[in-house]
Amino acid sequence: MRDIFKKQSVANFLEVDSRLTKSLTAKDLLALGIGAIIGTGIFILPGHEAAMHAGPAVAIAFLMSGIVAGTVGMAYAEFSSAMPVAGSAYSFGSVIYGEGIGWILGWSLILEYFLSVSAQSVGFASYFNNNILGAFGIHLPKYLSAGPMEGGGINLTAVLIVLVIAYVIAHGTSLSKRVENVAVIIKVSIIVLFIIVGAFYINTKNYVPFYPQEFHSSPFGLGGLSTSAATVFFAFIGFDALASNSAETINPKKDVAKGILGTVFIAIILYVAFSLVLTGVVNYKDLNVDDPAAYALKVIHPNFWNKLITLGALVGIFTALLTLFFGGSRLVYALGRDGLLPKKMGEVDTKYSVPKNAIYMATVVQAFFAGLVPLTELTSLINAGTLLAFIFISFGIIPLRKRKDIPNDGYKMPLYPVLPVLAGLASLYFLLMLPKLSKITVIIWLVIGAIVYLVYGLKHSKLQNS
Repeated sequence: MRDIFKKQSVANFLEVDSRLTKSLTAKDLLALGIGAIIGTGIFILPGHEAAMHAGPAVAIAFLMSGIVAGTVGMAYAEFSSAMPVAGSAYSFGSVIYGEGIGWILGWSLILEYFLSVSAQSVGFASYFNNNILGAFGIHLPKYLSAGPMEGGGINLTAVLIVLVIAYVIAHGTSLSKRVENVAVIIKVSIIVLFIIVGAFYINTKNYVPFYPQEFHSSPFGLGGLSTSAATVFFAFIGFDALASNSAETINPKKDVAKGILGTVFIAIILYVAFSLVLTGVVNYKDLNVDDPAAYALKVIHPNFWNKLITLGALVGIFTALLTLFFGGSRLVYALGRDGLLPKKMGEVDTKYSVPKNAIYMATVVQAFFAGLVPLTELTSLINAGTLLAFIFISFGIIPLRKRKDIPNDGYKMPLYPVLPVLAGLASLYFLLMLPKLSKITVIIWLVIGAIVYLVYGLKHSKLQNS
């Protein structure tokens, strides 16, 4: 008899994932995490959210979401220490809650990863087309620079960057790690320079009102700020990819925690400072553009810095693409490994020790959305699945601690059980504060996922047939 609440074995996951090469250190994970978080989130989201939901208080929104993400990150770090396996929330959920819940979390995160890569690709295309090609007088026609929802045909640059990232990922962890480590140093340096240079051009009048009355809504007048904080969770999902990489980490019991918590701490500082400078240089009403940092520097006319921030944006988004593509492909691999998706997805290439079929499948889907769907639509669809996973992983610390068969002599979340419960409740609050479109979309996606599981996954599951 098939049982959707049948639980996976950690030992089985560890045995199968031993095919993956262990090559990542804490420094590599920190670079991967910063690579993912400091991407489209910092170079694009502050502008949109300031204009649409929070005004200059977008800095507070990033602080709020960063604190919650950091707290949830502690839960992910404990799970990764106890279960250093591929698949992140999917694998964790399958062991703690049972295969059915694990599948729902995995299905939610597939949406998160694939759309995140597509969104980052569209952000990359916006900076590249406007500020690199435009500088040389090259202007792509509408049918090659925008999808059909924007009156075009296909966003060619967005599709091409997905293919480039796929090539790097398909050639092994070592290559992507080297590219990531160098690129992270470049982009963080450029962001710090933007903050320092921009600070000299701040007009304090742009901070008044700091949280405009037009965004005050329920609850308690914090509706706009809460919606903004919920939306910018998109910027912090990179640490989930670090948990996905725990099977390829040399010392996951300590290094995954260092990577996750270090990533979130650095990201909060950079996001808050970046947002304050951006909204101080340009009035929030003028920031609803896809390249706000470059736009701000155009306003104050330092051409050299404008070119430099464009370089930083391109490098930053490129590294974010690497980490998110990496995490998404490993999730597809994990689902194929367990029979919930076709077993071809769970195969590992013998030459590079990477799941090439999972990478190919991710490439096709991500390139499709990147080429056809605009950035604002993509970002609005991402966060619900992320927050759903956050809720289950946070509350999951409680049953994890009670499992005597899963010993953990590595990292443990502090202030147990209060902190896990607070992290879960905060994630639930932000899930409820998302725009209606996000909630409707994720419900439709989960219904589709339930059908796929009941029709295909339950029948082919290795756990169910064992």
